[in-house]
Formats: sequence, structure tokens, C-alpha cells
Amino acid sequence: MPHFPMDSPDSVRSLPARRTVLGAMAATAASLTLLGLSSPASAASAAPVAQPRALPGGGDLGPNVIVFDPSTSGIQAKLDEVFRQQESAQFGTGRYALLFKPGTYNGLNAQLGFYTSIAGLGLSPDDTAINGDVTVDAGWFNGNATQNFWRSAENLALTPVSGTNRWAVAQAAPFRRMHVRGGLNLAPTGYGWASGGYIADSRIDGSVGPYSQQQWYTRDSSVGGWANAVWNMVFSGVQGAPAQSFPNPPYTTLDTTPVSREKPFLYLNGSEYRVFLPERRTNARGTTWGSGTPRGTSLPLTQFYVARPGVTAATLNAALTQGLHLLLTPGIYHLDQPIQVDRAGTVVLGLGYATLIPDNGVTALRTADVDGVRLAGFLIDAGPVNSSTLLEVGPTGASASHSANPTTVQDVFIRIGGAGAGKATTSMVINSRHTIVDHTWVWRADHGTGVGWETNRADYGIRVNGDDVLATGLFVEHFNKYDVQWYGQRGRTIFFQNEKAYDAPNQAAIQNGNVKGYAAYKVADSVTTHEGWGLGSYCYYNVDPTIVQHNGFAAPNTPGVKFHDLLVVSLGGQGQYEHVVNETGAPTSGTSTVPSTVVSYP
Repeated sequence: MPHFPMDSPDSVRSLPARRTVLGAMAATAASLTLLGLSSPASAASAAPVAQPRALPGGGDLGPNVIVFDPSTSGIQAKLDEVFRQQESAQFGTGRYALLFKPGTYNGLNAQLGFYTSIAGLGLSPDDTAINGDVTVDAGWFNGNATQNFWRSAENLALTPVSGTNRWAVAQAAPFRRMHVRGGLNLAPTGYGWASGGYIADSRIDGSVGPYSQQQWYTRDSSVGGWANAVWNMVFSGVQGAPAQSFPNPPYTTLDTTPVSREKPFLYLNGSEYRVFLPERRTNARGTTWGSGTPRGTSLPLTQFYVARPGVTAATLNAALTQGLHLLLTPGIYHLDQPIQVDRAGTVVLGLGYATLIPDNGVTALRTADVDGVRLAGFLIDAGPVNSSTLLEVGPTGASASHSANPTTVQDVFIRIGGAGAGKATTSMVINSRHTIVDHTWVWRADHGTGVGWETNRADYGIRVNGDDVLATGLFVEHFNKYDVQWYGQRGRTIFFQNEKAYDAPNQAAIQNGNVKGYAAYKVADSVTTHEGWGLGSYCYYNVDPTIVQHNGFAAPNTPGVKFHDLLVVSLGGQGQYEHVVNETGAPTSGTSTVPSTVVSYP
């Protein structure tokens, strides 16, 4: 994000069944071979046959999951130790999950640095009460919160010491299932620059003060008030949200969220760890836990392969083939083949920003076209050899309906460059119908190590091929060509935040045929039905400020393709937009960082 001041504080289907079975058998045999074991078929002539040893479910969560209970001594000292290590380690290798057993904790201030997650282990946030704060501020960056990425808070009740908790974050920093018994301040000390953010399934009893936050999305929550807006504040299913008023002030408010299913979470049932799987809701409004125990099902940890950094992709796939789910403990995982999720209802849950790095140009994770896969809570970091894709939800040509039990992709973040040179042609591909992408940040790095127009080349951010896909909280930035391409029918996006690539060397580098630049959000000409609410694109062409971007949004001009509350912004005149969507919307003007808006299109 720029360090820029705000203007206001204020496949083929129908294959024979036997092919599916034979394919599963072949995958099992391949996994066993990679593990150094013999498959039953290959060992048929030998007697006796040694059966492969099953991988265990459950087990220890590893050294980077730190679990506290109210009787633990030195909690504050341990929190401070982790924060000192992670405060400015933007591209470091440390990964931590700080978990609090149900009970009451007094006098704590949990400051969160990079790759640090804090969470309660109750079924309800109110089961784990902290009389104190969970704080994100920006002292490490001189009061600038635009790079406060990759940290999270979940499933806690807070009674802030001052009455207001500070959560000054940028992208990839979800605030989920939180109960703040007071107010919430989304700006850093001194009201410096900020660029967030995301709240879901949370209750803030007091008022939320965004102050300098450029944009924010809040879903299925309750707030006691909302103080102001800068560019783009979007609400869906939020009790107490301000009324629809875009562009002045720029509030986009939907009474409900069409479809939602909250992120899976780890909790304690007595002394047993389990993973709760919240149920799907339609036309959702408010929290899932306000009336007590949330609705859904749960799985014991014994049904998960608890992975540690250093485990091979072959072992992860063997665990999946065996019927286990995956719990990725904090750390970095190198993959020499894709993680392949083929079973309906499989959960892949990361803790503490567990990070997958695909080596030798492979895809990090693929799913089959099956019901109810849940991917949540991990980061994919592109490797130095170009991957054609990093995450694929469903195979090419997927067409089965998953309306009753969709796949969800939640707090799954993708990064190309920054921690080192990385490349990927297309970061995320959604082929399965009815997929819900609920909060993602797909980022081609603009700073860090291994950054340059060709050094961390990544042409496309997200490509949606499947029909009936819903995105709630879509952050996609800095790709060499299109940031989002949407080919599926009946797609919907509620909140989109984008910046075009800063580092384009000149106009020719971004030229799209006869069009000046690639739109941030492109709906294919073949699409007849699509809808979006609260979508923004910013440009900051600081390498060549004379670059002109024709528009932020491009779509077929047809009645079934509708947009509500669009904006484009030139940050300090570093490049300009000619229009907002297609040929509609005024150009951005000079060095004035004032949005050009379109309330309704067509």
C-alpha cells in the first residue's frame, strides 16, 4: 500500500464410475509409493503382505502453538516475547498461534505482530474473556498502518482497559467471532495512514471508529455505531450498520448476506480438541453465536492429520487418501507436488499463518468437484519457478451443483514475491460452482525482496470459471494484467479492494490491445448475469506517473450485469483513470486524491 495521506479523517463429467474408483486406487498406490511403502496391488504376488501403517490422527500441536489457561504464569511476558520477535518481521519465517482456554484473564495486552494469530478455545467468544486488549498499532512503521498484514484475532471477548480496543490493520488481518465490550478503533496512534480490513461474525458493543482507514468490509455482525468513512465502507448482514448512502458518505449497506458459512475453528470440549464446522446460512444477519452455542457440527482432532513443517506433500496426500482432514500447524511447508483434496467435506485448516510454498512450479493445492470442502487459515507463497496456478478449486470443466453444501475459501491468502522472488501465471482459479470466497488477499508484492515488473511476474490474480460463485471480502492487488477475471454466470461480489501494479515501467507495458491498461475487475463478454456491490480500484503508477488506465472495471453492457457503488482513485496523481466502468464515470483529476464514483451501472 502507498504511504499516502487521506483527504479526510472524518473435466470431463459423466465418466464411468469405475474410472473414478480406479483413479482413487491409483492415487492411493502413488501416495504409498512416495512414502516408501508398497501398494496392495504391487505386492499381490508376495506372501505375507505387510499392510501400510496408517498415519495417526490428532497429536501435539507443536512448539509454535502456545496454549494458555487462566492459571498459566507469565502470560504477559510470553505475549511480549512473541511480539518482540514478530513486530517488524514482515517477511520473516516465524509463525505463531496464541490460544487461550476458556476462562477469564485479567490485565493483558496482547500486541500482535506479523504471522501471529490469537484465539479463544471456547464454543462462544464469551467463553474466553480477556479483561484487557488485543492490540495492533504501527509504532514499528512510524505510525503508518498500511503494512500491518498477516495477523488475526478470533473467538474472544475483550473488555478494553480504556474502553476502546485498537485494531489498526491492513490486508489479511481478519477479526472474526470477536465480542468487544466497548469500542473498536481501526486507526493507528496519531491517526496515521491505514488500509484495511475485515470483520465477520463479531459484536462490538460500542462504536467502531475507522478514522483514517481507506476501506473496510464488515459481514454478519453487530455494531453499536460507526463513526466515519473515507473511501469505501461496505456492510452486509450487520445490525447497527449505517444506512446506504454511497458516495457521500461512502457507505454501501446490504441488509443481509446472501449466503455465508463461518470459518472452521479449533475449540476445547473438556480436555478434547475438536474443530467446529459452522452451518451454512442464507440471507444471514448478525452473529452465529448471539443466542448461545453456534449451529453446526464438529470433528474430533483425532480425525485430523496434525501436520508439522517439514512433512512432505506425499504424506499430506496419504493422510487425505486415508480419510483424515488436515490441520496445518504454524510454519513453512515446501511442496514438491500439489496437495490433492478429493473427498467431499474435507477440512484443511491452518493455524498461525501456516505457509505453503510450491517448489519447481507445481500448484500448491487442488480440490476435486465435490461438496463441502473447507479451506481456511493459510498462506500460499509462490516459489521462484513459475507456477501456472497456485490454488485450484475444482478441475477444469467442473459443473456439479453445490448449492446446498458449497466449498468455502476463507482467510486463504496468496503472495507472489516479497519474501523472495516468486512467480505464478494465475494465482487462484475457481472452477467449482457455488464456491464462497470469504476474505482473501491475493497480492503480487510491491515491496520486499524479489520484487520487479518481471522478477515477480504474475499476470492474473483470480479467475472465476464456475457459475454461482460468491465473493465476500475480495482483496486483489498489483497484477501485471487482470487482477480479477470472471467467466462464470451469476457471480456476485460484495466488497472489492484493488490497486493496480505500481511498478509498470511505461504505458506500453500495460497496453491491452487498443485499450489503455487491464481493468482491475473484468467480467467476460460471454457473461449475462453478474452483480457487484462496493468495488474500488486505485492506481499509483509511481515508476511512470504519466500512465493512463482506461477504467477500473470492464463488463458486457447488458441488463443482467449490474454494479452498485463503484470508485476509482488516483493516489496523488501517480497515473490516472479515464473512466470508472467501461465508458462511464468521470476521469480522476490531477493530483487530487478524490474518488471518481458510479452509484449504479448500467
